[in-house]
Amino acid sequence: QVQLVESGGGLVQVGGSLRLSCAASGFIFSSYAMNWYRQAPGKERGLVASISSGYGSTYYADSVKGRFTASRDNAKNTVFLQMNSLKFEDTAVYYCNVHRGGLGYWGQGTQVTVSS
Repeated sequence: QVQLVESGGGLVQVGGSLRLSCAASGFIFSSYAMNWYRQAPGKERGLVASISSGYGSTYYADSVKGRFTASRDNAKNTVFLQMNSLKFEDTAVYYCNVHRGGLGYWGQGTQVTVSS
């Protein structure tokens, strides 16, 4: 079965950096686009970044463009989200996601808290 396990979250100061990882299993990782979403308290879950299969084309939400970078290692079935210049408003639970067979699969999420 599809499994997604995020790691790398934590507490970081404004302006700092974190690197999230998502280890995937149960499907042919290299064949699927991978997504990062986030959900802040009281807000809806929203798409942060996507990285395609193949050449790894990327998409970023306007709020993170220029600060976040998605990448993938198909040999290790892992997708990453490098987050730089973090802001208070980046505080959220970050989720890894894949759409496969008409279904969306989610990891358990990893908390990112940005403080002063």
